[in-house]
Amino acid sequence: MLPWKRVLRPLAALLLTAAVAAVPAATASASDAAPSSGWNDFSCKPSADHPRPVVLVHGTLGNSVDNWLSLAPYLEARGYCVFSLDYGQLTGVPLFYGLGPIDKSAEQLSAFVDKVLTATGAAKADLVGHSQGGMMPRYYLKFLGGAAKVNALVGLAPDNHGATLSGLTNLLPYFPGAGDLIKATTPGLADQMPGSDFLTKLNAGGDTVPGVHYTVISTKYDEVATPWQSQYLSGSDVHNVLLQDLCPLDLTEHVAIGLFDRIAFHEVANALDPAHASATTCASAFS
Repeated sequence: MLPWKRVLRPLAALLLTAAVAAVPAATASASDAAPSSGWNDFSCKPSADHPRPVVLVHGTLGNSVDNWLSLAPYLEARGYCVFSLDYGQLTGVPLFYGLGPIDKSAEQLSAFVDKVLTATGAAKADLVGHSQGGMMPRYYLKFLGGAAKVNALVGLAPDNHGATLSGLTNLLPYFPGAGDLIKATTPGLADQMPGSDFLTKLNAGGDTVPGVHYTVISTKYDEVATPWQSQYLSGSDVHNVLLQDLCPLDLTEHVAIGLFDRIAFHEVANALDPAHASATTCASAFS
């Protein structure tokens, strides 16, 4: 092995993690009890106008609070019962979640949806996820019986067919052992690499399952779930949306689309209540 490869080999996993970690540092403690203004209020009962609770699914290195400081209040103000969970925790790693095996994370989502449905009395929930949180629920829908309990899945920049990190993962073969190290230490990252066993299983036989409405909201400035076209799903009940087709001035990237882009949020609201949808434009940033 060339000397430079021996030097860089231990850094490979750190390089990948740093590229994925385009998520701001945590600013609040994550727990099942998010800020108490209706968000994660298990006494909330869905209204006739919004009969399904909304479960928010954070992205890699996110958590149930920080990922949703803007979207959760946005939806709550529109009359939804809103809930969020933590998943994919690694022992000894606080606040930054979504790093565990994704199939196990889907099991955590399954248990949380059951908890929400029991508390609210609703027959089905709607799911809104950012990045991994828009892709991971598809495993729940496809393999864990989630399709019977979910009406719609809305993905904000979901890495449905893997995340190349603007091509960075293509460099891994130049760092022998790096892939094995990432898989051993942060399996949730390894599962998101294009061609992984997890993604191969997830996408085999089609992207969707019958009975669930799918929406994918993407930005062409995404630098993580790349190429951005790979986020799109194929299926009979799929609505793929590019933000720049709605507002050419929207420069949001992978992180911002989930954290504070109200143009994207408006499209989320349309997906949750298509019967009362209104056109999403640049002006939606002020709605």
